[in-house]
Amino acid sequence: MTILEHKVLVTGAAGYLASWVVKYLLDEGHTVHATVRALSDRKKVQHLLDFAERFPNKLSLFEADLLDEGSFDQAMSGCSVVIHTASPYYLDKPKDPQAQLVQPALSGTLNVLASVNKTTTVKRVVLTSSIVALYNDACDVSDATNHTVQESGINPNRDIGHNPYAYSKTIAEQAAWGMQKKQSRWDMVTIHPGAIFGPSLSKRADATSIGMMVQFLNGSFRTGVPRLWLGTVDVRDVAAAHVRAAVLPMAHGRYILVAQSLTLLEISKLFRLDGLGIKDKLPKGEVYKMLIWLIAPYVGMQRDYVSCNVNFPIYFDSERSKQELGIRYRQPAETFNDHIRQIADDGLLHAHSGKPGLAT
Repeated sequence: MTILEHKVLVTGAAGYLASWVVKYLLDEGHTVHATVRALSDRKKVQHLLDFAERFPNKLSLFEADLLDEGSFDQAMSGCSVVIHTASPYYLDKPKDPQAQLVQPALSGTLNVLASVNKTTTVKRVVLTSSIVALYNDACDVSDATNHTVQESGINPNRDIGHNPYAYSKTIAEQAAWGMQKKQSRWDMVTIHPGAIFGPSLSKRADATSIGMMVQFLNGSFRTGVPRLWLGTVDVRDVAAAHVRAAVLPMAHGRYILVAQSLTLLEISKLFRLDGLGIKDKLPKGEVYKMLIWLIAPYVGMQRDYVSCNVNFPIYFDSERSKQELGIRYRQPAETFNDHIRQIADDGLLHAHSGKPGLAT
């Protein structure tokens, strides 16, 4: 199949995932308009500036702010596809979930789509959502066939205090579909990745994936980890899925992106530290749920999260991503060890605080 070249807007282009999306689009010959918060922040955008040198006249950078209405208009001009990845995420529980998570996710999505409605060249929007927009807690999937989350699921939670990130992604996606259905010029595809890992294209130490990897490596979990399942996926596979969703005419609806669901202990057993100069401080066992529940407030977790997720297996049906987008998932061992190598090579193990705790 011949894929036509597109002019594509990527929001939040300096981010962990979006940087790979930009790279893959450029590799395929597309023209990319990339938005960042501040062009003056060279530490965050240097790798994009390097891309611009490698791909002359193919990458243009613009400043835009999720909460600034109309700030995406200029960058979107002439684009046929918009890939909206920009959305905040915090490893630790945010102090003000409404201001730090919900408002940027919801208002940001509405602002981007308002610009889409004004830009007549746009025919498709690809929105980065999450698997957490499809279910509330792992215990809720206990009665589902094989404990498996489907793409038809909708997180029913309306309590911003219970996993505010999931709440923000859920309402942002619902608002986006509501706007899309009010018109017929542009269609939309939503991508729902699991926990994203794999090497970063920048040397930033503030990425959430870096934070969780550092927690494994610096001994934060040395005494043990809860029996908690994560749907894991490689950042490169998620980026590839965004590009396929952007350019394949038949792409439609929602796509789960999960390579494999693993417990935290299973993840740690995949790590290979030989030759990296990293002392082995990895967890060797699992901690009883009751103990995790008791100490939860002191390690950045919520007790209701522990009650509803620890010891509950959960899996994800990503078959459509394989069949329709052609994604062939990397093995988790490759993903995690490529990530560890990048962290070691870039000297990031001690550059991140790596506070104990899990995203809840």
